[in-house]
Amino acid sequence: MTAATRGRRRGSPDTRAAILAAARARFAESGFAGTTIRGVAGDAGVDPALVHHYFGSKDDLFVAALELPVDPRAVLAEQVVGPVEGAGERLLRALIGVWDDPALRPALLAMVRRLIEPGGDALFRGGFLPVVLVPLGAALGVDRPERRMQLVASQVIGVIVLRYVVRADAIVAMDVDTLVATYAPVLDGFLAGPLP
Repeated sequence: MTAATRGRRRGSPDTRAAILAAARARFAESGFAGTTIRGVAGDAGVDPALVHHYFGSKDDLFVAALELPVDPRAVLAEQVVGPVEGAGERLLRALIGVWDDPALRPALLAMVRRLIEPGGDALFRGGFLPVVLVPLGAALGVDRPERRMQLVASQVIGVIVLRYVVRADAIVAMDVDTLVATYAPVLDGFLAGPLP
């Protein structure tokens, strides 16, 4: 074995793809908490330093593994973070703005399909909630963000699935202002109202 073929694979154009494939498999199998950078690196046949080089933190690796066309943390931080009053409206407008973009929608639909495949529940519960939604709740200053953001997610996911995946007539027919006026008060109740 020569020095060039010994040891871990060096960085190459295929290295990033191999890391992402390994990360997707690990996150789906073990959830966010059970996945480590070292484990992903081992599965991909690379040094853990390469995972950090390409993706930074485990949170960043998780978001990259979802293959979203936008980083939801950046969109939500830019458009939603602020006073808790009116956060439901800001959240819906941000999400609808992303989902209504025809260039982004195919990748978003693929992400939803991945979440409903076997292992997708672990990706959402163990990754998307603690990496994206709970930090948003904390940034909004809500109490018990782990609980409140799950309630928010239950409503938002329903709207997204009915409007963009199932394409339910009544939800698709609503213009953005009507949709926001209908659902924002519910989200605001989850964010700031009494918890059930």
